[in-house]
Amino acid sequence: MNARPKKSFGQHFLHEKRYIERIVSAISPRAEDFVVEIGPGEGALTLPLLAAAGKLTAIELDTDLIPDLKARAASVGELNIIHSDVLKVDFTALAHRRGVERLRVAGNLPYYISSPILFHCVEHARAIQDMHFMLQKEVVDRMAAEPGSKVYGRLSVMLQLACRVEPLFTVPPGAFRPPPKVDSAVVRLVPLAPEQLPDADPERLYTIVKAAFAQRRKTLSNALKHVMDSSAIIAADVDPKARAETLSPLDYVRLAKVAIG
Repeated sequence: MNARPKKSFGQHFLHEKRYIERIVSAISPRAEDFVVEIGPGEGALTLPLLAAAGKLTAIELDTDLIPDLKARAASVGELNIIHSDVLKVDFTALAHRRGVERLRVAGNLPYYISSPILFHCVEHARAIQDMHFMLQKEVVDRMAAEPGSKVYGRLSVMLQLACRVEPLFTVPPGAFRPPPKVDSAVVRLVPLAPEQLPDADPERLYTIVKAAFAQRRKTLSNALKHVMDSSAIIAADVDPKARAETLSPLDYVRLAKVAIG
């Protein structure tokens, strides 16, 4: 199949076999797994994942791609296609409907909406065993960045407080049709166990992280002045004169725990 990629869906179809094989090997699907693929496109990953697992659920918004994908998958395994925007899919409910404890999620994510998809998946992290995504390399760099890095930010903090982030390998533009203007990268996300999750109010934590990085050039006392005062920042054992990018994810947890709701 050689579908015409649609700019409105941010489509870049992976076609180079060696990278397809590396991704499938990284996921290493087994017959007992319940695999969910986001945006199967032409089925470059779908068919080898389906062959390995025997069954697969794919979430696809582009109706033009679905008939051919179903036809090609018929002789490979059991493919269930959900025609939907992935942001409207309840992964927790999907796991319950399928009678499984946790899903394994994978996909070549559209770059223009990758962050919302990541946060949506994190919201359902308790129903997910792991995630393997191909994203713009710049986004993967931000996801895995450490404090002090120029690319360390809100995405870094929020994802690292929910998951173990493991960049795997880079994929060049030529592996796609059409080639994107940037390098891509594959990343593995493994949701943390419940006892490893922050013991702070999630909404308060999100508010503090968002406020801190919204004005990252300012000191925390200025950036957070509408959220908490300097005495509260000190009570969290954080320097009010520090800047957002110097704090570890756990520093933000301490700030959230002392902040007044």
